[in-house]
Amino acid sequence: MSILTLNEALQTRQHLRAAGLMLVFTNGHFDLLHVGHLDYLEKARALGGALFVGVNGDSATQSLKGTGRPIVPALERARLIAALRPVDSVIIFEADTAHTLIETLRPEIYVKGGDYHQKVLPERALVEGYGGQVVLIDLLPNHSTSDLIARIRALPYQG
Repeated sequence: MSILTLNEALQTRQHLRAAGLMLVFTNGHFDLLHVGHLDYLEKARALGGALFVGVNGDSATQSLKGTGRPIVPALERARLIAALRPVDSVIIFEADTAHTLIETLRPEIYVKGGDYHQKVLPERALVEGYGGQVVLIDLLPNHSTSDLIARIRALPYQG
């Protein structure tokens, strides 16, 4: 369980490949960690021998999620994700997509949430192009960070 640079992740990836272990990779913001994240990561980890998680950096999260996000800084989000049992390694990245991470690591399985059944997955062509598999995992209903933020905002102020 560690936070790695991309070069360190590549070295670890090479050891996994030499040991015959399939790499599962996913990425996301993981802002305000909740049980939906844990469920997703447990299901992803069950698909292979190791799970690497790309965590969007602060500027990428703000760009993709809007003003006020992230709520939790990238290094803290990465530490929380790295501490979870299903996760082997975490890489923080600042791009809007995980293309560079995927291109470098070439995981056998790339996992995203089931919400991508309804929207374009920008990394799909890259993964399928080198022979990798894309797996979409159904998310727990009513367990998103946006839902959590809305519930917190609805609480009466207790100043």
